[in-house]
Amino acid sequence: LKIIVHVGGWIPLALLAVDALLGQLGAEPIQAAILRTGKAALVQLVLSLACTPLSTLLGFKAALRVRRALGLYAFMYAAIHFTLFVGLDYGFNWTLLKDALLSKRYTLVGMGAGMILLFLAATSFTYWQKRLGKRWKRIQRLVYLAGLLAAVHFLWLVKPGVAEPYYWLAGISVLLLLRLPMVTKFINSLKKK
Repeated sequence: LKIIVHVGGWIPLALLAVDALLGQLGAEPIQAAILRTGKAALVQLVLSLACTPLSTLLGFKAALRVRRALGLYAFMYAAIHFTLFVGLDYGFNWTLLKDALLSKRYTLVGMGAGMILLFLAATSFTYWQKRLGKRWKRIQRLVYLAGLLAAVHFLWLVKPGVAEPYYWLAGISVLLLLRLPMVTKFINSLKKK
């Protein structure tokens, strides 16, 4: 499973690099790269959120061993997404970026999700786990907020009438509901019958 996660974690970046080298990113290659890295971040984030329900409800304990790697891949793609947006799309023009943050709500929400992922990635190591003790687990729960913000970022980014972001938001909402103790208890009671 770890090998599958790591290989799968690098495939979107490899495909993006090949398509960029071959000039197959379409008429707007920068936008295509930004969208693809954003989608890869969202996929990895949702997979990391699915690990706990897979373990608690289906007994698939191996999922817990890849949760951290999936979260770090989500951060990696979010960081690439942000770097492409800031560097290629806006040319590191901080005045234009400030205007984008203040005028485009999807940018602000995406920045919030990215900052949470940065913080979680920085504190994901054993050193911080030991140093923060019980607080570490509470801090890592910010991933739930990052998931919701990422879905809202996608929803606000696309044109009205596009259904895909709603599916992502619904999927993340279900994964978060499945973490609630009363929901888990109810589902486990149904399995015993």
